[in-house]
Amino acid sequence: MAIKRTKAEKKIAYDKKLCSLLDEYSKVLIAAADNVGSKQLQEIRKGLRGDSIVLMGKNTLIRRCIKVHAEKTGNKDYLELGNLLIGNVGLIFTKGDLKEVREEVAKYKVGAPARVGLVAPVDVVVPPGNTGLDPSQTSFFQVLNIPTKINKGTVEIITPVELIKKGDKVGSSESALLAKLGIRPFSYGLVINNVYDSGSVFSPEVLDLTEEDLMAKFASGVSMVASLSLAISYPTMAAAPHMFLNAYKNVLAIAVETDYSYPHADKIKEYLKDPSKFAVAAPAAAAASGGGAAAPKEEEKKEEPAEESDEEMGFSLFDD
Repeated sequence: MAIKRTKAEKKIAYDKKLCSLLDEYSKVLIAAADNVGSKQLQEIRKGLRGDSIVLMGKNTLIRRCIKVHAEKTGNKDYLELGNLLIGNVGLIFTKGDLKEVREEVAKYKVGAPARVGLVAPVDVVVPPGNTGLDPSQTSFFQVLNIPTKINKGTVEIITPVELIKKGDKVGSSESALLAKLGIRPFSYGLVINNVYDSGSVFSPEVLDLTEEDLMAKFASGVSMVASLSLAISYPTMAAAPHMFLNAYKNVLAIAVETDYSYPHADKIKEYLKDPSKFAVAAPAAAAASGGGAAAPKEEEKKEEPAEESDEEMGFSLFDD
């Protein structure tokens, strides 16, 4: 017969387990566990077995264990977790990829009926169609103002009806109707609220960022730094290319307006004196790539007049 442990012994064992997890793992997912049953939680534990451990418990007990662990080890990074333990939550300690673990947890969602008094997490819409209920059940639809008609001895809903809005409490009539229709509108599972990684706490939306998103964010930040640096004339690596370019433009403008000159400025001055040179130079550069193909055509055109001139002279190379 197994010896039943006292509450004090259970707390000591729980404290040892949590402290060992804090020493071993550096990444933790904080998940809300509202309306999650024990069987569903067991399936989640099986799915994460290998590189992750799900730990549930009272928030006050977890906070106390974390505080004692921080005092013993001097590692105060985990104290941030104490501020995130609000409501019915659990901790998922992992050594795997945080995004993959979150996606694995999201797979274990179970449909649930709309019980009376529950707050709807989503909008509930009853679709049109045959309900399979006999005409004596029309009272449920009349109370909820759902348009129906009798078709082949059964009640048929004519148009889709938004029965419950997100955030509203489920009433007795709505719950009874959904149960009769066999609709389980809600689904529950562990929902990741926060992510802890080596002392940093951030939102789970960060895990959805791709390399392209990070590059776009970085480019936007560099652009803002460059704009600010240029506005206050403060040199930075981001603003340096723009500063050099602006300085060169200023030097070129001075050279154009004065007798001072240098090779690059001489070309600009020539274009300004005779704009037609620029007009000629631009098409010439564009046609340079196609010059090789144009040359044989010109040679063919030059050869044709030569043949005509031989015939006009009245003799041919093939005459006897």
